[in-house]
Amino acid sequence: MRILFVCLGNICRSPTAEGVLRTLAAREAPELPLEVDSAGTAGYHVGEPPDPRTQQAAARRGYNLTALRARVVEPADFERFDLILGMDEENLRVLRRRAPTHSHERLRLLLDFAPESGSRDVPDPYYGGPNGFEEVLDLVEAATRGLLAHLRQRDRAA
Repeated sequence: MRILFVCLGNICRSPTAEGVLRTLAAREAPELPLEVDSAGTAGYHVGEPPDPRTQQAAARRGYNLTALRARVVEPADFERFDLILGMDEENLRVLRRRAPTHSHERLRLLLDFAPESGSRDVPDPYYGGPNGFEEVLDLVEAATRGLLAHLRQRDRAA
């Protein structure tokens, strides 16, 4: 299963989700063969590492994001990835506009896997205070656990 997380600039939310899924899958679901990546819908930060505040918040919870670099969603991603998870409604709309029609079933929101969160969007912490990065981690961890449960159930059914 190949999973791509997508936000605007690929320096806060989507690399957080990539790092969290890599870590939690290795720890809690090593039986699931996963390929994980992240990208942005805009090219503002291509080649840059995640925002230092993102890295610091993630590191406090045991997630290492230092090797990640921002990139933009490419047309080939719509064929390569089985599941493309937008961090918010706006990025999902952009993905739907860019994706070939036959790929639309692969597009979802990350928080579809955390319905108990009461939110559809992972808020962008870039212009907010430090609590925003913690909120992103809370939401991403909850959704990642829901995603892993979904993937395990799907794997059993197959």
